[in-house]
Amino acid sequence: MDIPMTVLVLAATGITAGFASGLLGIGGGFLMTPVQYWLYAGAGIDETIATRIAFATSLAVIIPTMVSSTAGHNRRGAVDWKAATPLAVGAVAGGLLGGTLATSLPGVILRTFFALVVIAMALRMVWHVRSCRECKRRGSRVSFLAVGLFIGIVSGLAGIGGGILLVPILVIALGFPIHTAVGTSSACLVFSSGAAVVAYIVNGLSVAGLPAFSLGYINLLAWAVLVVLTVPLSRVGVRFSHACRPDLLSHVLAFVLVFIGLLMLIR
Repeated sequence: MDIPMTVLVLAATGITAGFASGLLGIGGGFLMTPVQYWLYAGAGIDETIATRIAFATSLAVIIPTMVSSTAGHNRRGAVDWKAATPLAVGAVAGGLLGGTLATSLPGVILRTFFALVVIAMALRMVWHVRSCRECKRRGSRVSFLAVGLFIGIVSGLAGIGGGILLVPILVIALGFPIHTAVGTSSACLVFSSGAAVVAYIVNGLSVAGLPAFSLGYINLLAWAVLVVLTVPLSRVGVRFSHACRPDLLSHVLAFVLVFIGLLMLIR
């Protein structure tokens, strides 16, 4: 693996992913995951192992990025903690389950799942783009727990944090304004990603064929490069998020998801 070129590619990815995580509340894993996979597979690492490393490392980066993003949204009153708390509880259980399951599945299944999930949710966002001045929020603690569990499982299986699913669910199914959905999603992703990362570390400790600087399935070199850039750029994304129209945010999210999903299917 050409370390200087790898660092350069990861740096560009971190800048873009960090900005997107703050702007759209989707964690940045939608970009960090495929880029890392292409880097590791291109370096000759087994494709299944490369997929798991990409997923685990992306989720590990998402944790501090989402902490930063959540703090920014919370200062603007855009985090609904009554919803975020039960979402987080369910997400922890789901993240542990999804991360453990992912370490036993072939890479091609994980990559296909990733691609189909992001494309499906992009289409869903386009079909249901909405902007309301006084949205009527719905949902009980039980429904939030169930949604959190689902998001956690998807996070572990797709290495994307789950925000690409949680934001549209909060907007479309539960009547959240887009900015509140983005802020609440950011808070939930801290817990779903953290639980999935624990599963990837524990299940990867004895695996052979991992690259240098690995902790379980997490590549610490890639993690360090991405974290240094995604965290500050997520703050910039938060500021832009609250300056954009809700319908524009929805369309941007949909376009990015389709593009990334198609790239993974083609690869």
